[in-house]
Amino acid sequence: MSRADHMDVAAYALGVLDEQDTARFEEHLATCWACAAELETMVPVVGLLSGIDGETMTALEQTATDPRLLDRTLMAVRADRRRTRLRQLLATAAAVVVLGGLTAIGFHSVLEDVGPTDVVAEPTVTTPVDVPPTPGSPPTGPGIGGPNEVEGDQVTATDATTGVKATMFLVERDYGTQINFSLGRLPGPRTCRLVVVRADAGSEVVSTWSVPESGYGTNTRAQELELTAATAAKKDQIKQIQVQSVDARGVASPLVTVKP
Repeated sequence: MSRADHMDVAAYALGVLDEQDTARFEEHLATCWACAAELETMVPVVGLLSGIDGETMTALEQTATDPRLLDRTLMAVRADRRRTRLRQLLATAAAVVVLGGLTAIGFHSVLEDVGPTDVVAEPTVTTPVDVPPTPGSPPTGPGIGGPNEVEGDQVTATDATTGVKATMFLVERDYGTQINFSLGRLPGPRTCRLVVVRADAGSEVVSTWSVPESGYGTNTRAQELELTAATAAKKDQIKQIQVQSVDARGVASPLVTVKP
């Protein structure tokens, strides 16, 4: 086993031998355990040196005779790779800064094109306003405590003595009759009740309420009173519906009577 055979280990590991020398070294490697062991240690070195140039490869062939040269070479390769990675990181950071600056400039340009009045545009929320009806106008259907749409049979009456005006909508239900009604020209203060008188002479109080001093449908308060009540009686069983005023002693007096 010659000295030259051992020197070929690095050259063989780096793949710089020609075809004839490669065949000669592989033939020698089959019988030399020392070269085989050295070749095994060279495998990681080859991975580290894969990115260096040809001049450095030539210098590495001398490491078989001078182990210090190998250490210096590896240190130089590692330092070069660290510098390369540092340059790459700096280039990436610079690209990020430039991209951020371009994005800010573009966004500022968009804001200038849009204009301040367009940027602050917000959806408009419209709140419905309950406008009271004018005095003497026809009722639009019970809205306080009742349905929003007019339905049922409409009946109207105005008492000649008290002047109270009543408009009622009778809606037949499974449970009996729903009574949607509005009252105008109703002075206050007072306590009132709605009484259903049946055809069989029976009667029942189906609703009670209080009237403030301003009243409803008056010169002081134009808005009429709108309420909803219910009775177990069917429409054909109702003889009349009466709005009554009840004094402090519990004595009732009729204000207006509506006949279906």
